[in-house]
Formats: sequence, structure tokens, C-alpha cells
Amino acid sequence: MVSTSMGSPEICNRKLTTAVPATQTGENKVSELTDMDLAMKLHYIEGVYFFTSEAAEGLRPEDLKGPLFHCLSRFFTASGRVRRSETGRPFIKCNDSGIRIVEADCDQTIEQVLATKDHSFHSSLAYTQHLGPDLGFSPLVIIQFTRFKHGGVSVGLSWAHVLGDAFAAIAFINLWGQILSGHAPPKCLHAPIPRKPKFPPTIPNKSIPTLKRVDPVGDCWLTASICKMDTNYFHVTAEQLEQMVAKARAVAKISHFQVLSAIIWKYLSEIREGETRIVTICKTNSHNRENEYPTNAMVLSAVEADFSVAKADISELAELIAEKRVEENEEMVEIENGEADYIAYGANLTFVNLEEAKIYGLEMKGNRPAFANYAINGVGDEGVVLVLPGPINGKGEGDGRDGLVVSMVLPENQFPLLINKLERDWNVV
Repeated sequence: MVSTSMGSPEICNRKLTTAVPATQTGENKVSELTDMDLAMKLHYIEGVYFFTSEAAEGLRPEDLKGPLFHCLSRFFTASGRVRRSETGRPFIKCNDSGIRIVEADCDQTIEQVLATKDHSFHSSLAYTQHLGPDLGFSPLVIIQFTRFKHGGVSVGLSWAHVLGDAFAAIAFINLWGQILSGHAPPKCLHAPIPRKPKFPPTIPNKSIPTLKRVDPVGDCWLTASICKMDTNYFHVTAEQLEQMVAKARAVAKISHFQVLSAIIWKYLSEIREGETRIVTICKTNSHNRENEYPTNAMVLSAVEADFSVAKADISELAELIAEKRVEENEEMVEIENGEADYIAYGANLTFVNLEEAKIYGLEMKGNRPAFANYAINGVGDEGVVLVLPGPINGKGEGDGRDGLVVSMVLPENQFPLLINKLERDWNVV
């Protein structure tokens, strides 16, 4: 699990309320969960957005909460609750029970929080959750608004992965921002893929290398790591990225994501007892989900090295990631009646490509976030690495973007050595 660092800002004066859809969804409406949804049910997506005092000036709590009612009319599954069918298979009852809203204060200024040398994920600014043991009473989404000393506000999102992947979560919070800014929301969301459970034929002796089966969790959707896990992130500037890519382009064109993944794969293999020969790559084939029904549409791929990763060149590993991925898909996962429980993130060392995610698409009074970051909760012992867009210095999406942010959840004893290698070789702090 993601741990809360001692360096996290102190939060006080928490107030909990609920937001429900502005219009009723209708009686007896349900959302069936696919096998891939259920494979992700033990994971949770957490995002934090920081807005300066200029962006937040004059905004009252009701100004921030009001747009959520209209947002939830479109993302009505987010207001539902998990139920079980007669066979025991979970589904979402779209009963307009609502999402949880947390209002809180921080004893530090936003400048102090962003300038801290402690680069643990800002977990205290996104309400850590898990579903159950009373599934029927557990909200699937929690939004936390935190006001800082002398102005500024953060928006923390905690999103149950069973609802959809990171692109779906980002589309949800961006829609809230559009409504907050006075833009008319879409009348409805597109649902190009019916959300129906799939029961493919059983494949004898077929293992799923990108997923790991865990002990049944029942109605408490939480899994414990053997190792003590921690979170950390670092910013890679555009100049540093070009240096990395230049060193790794001895072969075909390699992306920033592939180079960063190769570097961290190699360094962790040097640090860990026993080499990490298999990694999971997680990406999407569709980046634009702004007006689509939330789904778990990320594609999982396994990459295996048949040589020493610790002794390999970065270019060799980047080429392997680029050209030798073996994709898995939903049809290879069978979770009949929801009885089997899996983890995907951290089953192998997992790299998640969110380079094209519009995390700076969220606006508050026409202002982009000063900084935004995401992490994943409920991660297995091998860890997960998210590659995210860096902060934007210009006014438009992609205009003036300064590099990338790498957000990691790893065994805490591995961070000092990993950070030391990154500082030594790439001057990444």
C-alpha cells in the first residue's frame, strides 16, 4: 500500500459531505463489471492538483462543490455502490448514493508544500480509501479540497480503479473543471463499448504474466504488501530528457517513456537481490476519453529479457520495451462470479505510460494547476512507475511543458539507492 510520509503537510478541520447527481439516474439501472474491471478492483488511483491563490481567490466551498452535481449526472456510475448478484459477481448499482467530499485546511502555504525537498506523494491531500467491508456503503470516488495558509487550494481525487483507468479518472475531474469554468458539459457520454461481463473459455495451464492472483479478499477490497511501500516522484526536465534519449538512440527511435522505463528497470535490477527479468508495460490505445463512458481500457504487455538487465545498455532495454512487448487483453482474464482476486500494478515491476494524459487540462478560473501528480494505491511488492506530463509554463495544453514527472511506488528501502543513481548519472533530484 502507499504509505503516508512524515513529510506530508499537516491537515486539519476536515469536514465530510456528499455530492449526488443533479438529475436522477433512474430506477434499477446497473453497470455490469467486466473481467478486466474486476482484475483492477484492489487498486486505487490518486491525483493531486495545486492551484495558486490567484486561481482560488473568491471561490467558496459551494462554488467548488456545485459543479460536481452536474458532473455526476454524466458520470452516474461514480455515484453508485457495489452490489453482488445472486451468483456473487460484483456489479455497480447506479443508485445515486453520491461521492464523498472532504473539505480541509493545511497549516502550510502552497509554496512551502511545493518547495519541500521531501518528494513523497502528497498523500494527505488525496483521501486514502478502500472499498468495504460494507461495499454497499463505500463511495467509489472521494474529492478533497484543501485550502492552504495565505491562499491557494489543492484538489485531491481518490478514484476506485474498478470504475475505470487513469484516463477515465482524469476525464472525470476535467469535466468538473469545465463546468466550474462555465463551459456547458456534454449532454451524455459516449459508450462505444458495452460494459458486459465476458466469460472466455478456460485456457488450461495458461498463466497471466501481467496479473498475479492473490488470496481472496471477500468484501474488503484491499491487499497488503509484504514489503513496506513508499511513494516518491521526481521531475525530469526537457533538457535532461533529450540527454537520456540521445544516449539511448543507438537503435530505432525510442520514446521518452521507453528510455525512462529502461533506466529505472536497469537501476532497480542492480539494486535488488535477484534480477528483475520480466516487467509489465501499461498503456492506452485511446488518449481522448473526455466524453466517453469510463472504462478500464489500458493495455497490459509483458516484456521479458533473456540477458542480464543489470549489465545491459539502456538502449538495449529501451529497444526491448519498444519492440518485444507481448500484449495481454481482457479475453485472457477469467473471473467467473468475481471469486478470484488479482493485482496488476506491482505483480511485476510495472511501468504506466501517462505521457499523453491531460492532467493539466483541469482549469480553475482559467488557470492551469501550478503542479499536478498521480499515484496508485494497492500496489504489489514489485512496484509501479508512472510517467506523467511535466508542469506547463505556457497557457495552452502542451505549450511550454517542462519535461515529465516520474511518480513511483516501490519498497521504501530501494529509494535511497535508486535516487542516488539518478542523481549521479543524470543530475535528477
